[in-house]
Amino acid sequence: MNTVVPAVEKTSVPGLDIINEYRRIAIAVGDDAPLSNSKTAISLLRYRGEHCLAVIDPAHQGKTTQHLYGVGGSTPVVGSLSEVDSPDALFIGISPPGGQMPESLSRVIGAGVDRGLDIVSGLHEFLVENEDFCQVAQRSGSRLIDVRRNQHRQTARCAEFRSGCLRIHAVGQDCSVGKMVTMLELERGLQQRQRDAKFLATGQTGIMIKGNGVPVDCVVSDFVNGAVEELVLQHEQHEILLIEGQGSIVHPAFSAVTLGLLHGCAPQGLILCYEAARPHVKAMPHVPLKSLERYRELYEQLASERSPAEVIGVAMNGRNLSEAEADIEKEQVQERLGLPVCDVYRDGPDLLVDAVLNLRGRLFA
Repeated sequence: MNTVVPAVEKTSVPGLDIINEYRRIAIAVGDDAPLSNSKTAISLLRYRGEHCLAVIDPAHQGKTTQHLYGVGGSTPVVGSLSEVDSPDALFIGISPPGGQMPESLSRVIGAGVDRGLDIVSGLHEFLVENEDFCQVAQRSGSRLIDVRRNQHRQTARCAEFRSGCLRIHAVGQDCSVGKMVTMLELERGLQQRQRDAKFLATGQTGIMIKGNGVPVDCVVSDFVNGAVEELVLQHEQHEILLIEGQGSIVHPAFSAVTLGLLHGCAPQGLILCYEAARPHVKAMPHVPLKSLERYRELYEQLASERSPAEVIGVAMNGRNLSEAEADIEKEQVQERLGLPVCDVYRDGPDLLVDAVLNLRGRLFA
C-alpha cells in the first residue's frame, strides 16, 4: 500500500518522476469547469492518451473526449469516479484562473483519496494543505502530489552552459497560444530525425505529462531565474533542449515569469508562438496585442542582454481560422518576418525542426 510522502520530498524535481509510473489515469475536471479551463485534460489526452481511462465531467457525461475536446478518440466522459475501471491515479485536468479548486472537483478528489488513489494536481490550492484530504490519505495510503509546490531557493549565477548544448525556448504573444504543444511537437519531430532532443517543462501541465520540470509560476520571484538555470544544467548533456515558455514579455499579469524564464535558460534560438485572429490579451479585452514584429524585437533584445539569441521560426495557432484562411495567414506572416511559419496542430513541426537544425549547424559547425 502506498504511504503519504512528506511534502518537501514528494514535490522536489526528482520526486515528480513517480508521475511517469501511472498507466491507468482518471482525469477529473469537475462539473462546472468551462472547456477553456480544461487544457490540462486535453494535453494529457494528446500526449498520454494511452494511459487515460476516462474524463470525469458530469456536465458532459455520455460523450467521448474526441467529441468534447477533439482529442482522445473513444475515451469516455463519465459522471463519477465509480464509473472508471481500476485507475491507479487521479489527475486534476483543469487550469482555472488563480488555480483555485472548485467545490465539485473537491468532492471527486475526496472520493479518490478515500479509495487510496494517488492524486496529482497542478492547482495553486495545494492538496497537502487540505486537512481533510491528509487525514483520509493517512488511512487509505493515497499520495497527494502537488506539482506546483516547490522548494526552489537558489538565485541564478549566470552559469556557462555546456558548449554544444543548443537551447530553444518558446516565447509568446500571450497566454494559451500553444507554447507547450509547440515544444512537445518539436521534441517528437527532432527525435524522429534521430536527434537527442529533450523537452523541459516549466508549467504544471508539462510536468504532469513528462514527470519533471519547474513550476515557474509558483517559484518565489527572486529564484525563478535560478530554478530555470538549474533545470538546464541538470539536462545540458542533451544535444538540444526545448524549454517550454510561459505568458508573454508584456503581459500585464505574467511578464515577470516570462522574463525570468528568458534569462534563466539563456536560449540561442526562440520560437515565437501566437494565435491568429486574437485581437487582445486573453481575458483582457481592453489590452490590445502588439504586432509580431514588436514581439520579435522585444524578445531578441531582452534575451540577448543575457546571451545572444534570435527568433528562428514562428508557430501559428490557427484554431480560429479555416484551412484556407490559415494558409493565407502563414504566407503573409512568413513574408513579413522572413521566417518559417507553421501550425504544428495542422501541419506538424517539420519547418520548425528544420529551423532548429539549421541554427545548430550555424552555431556548432
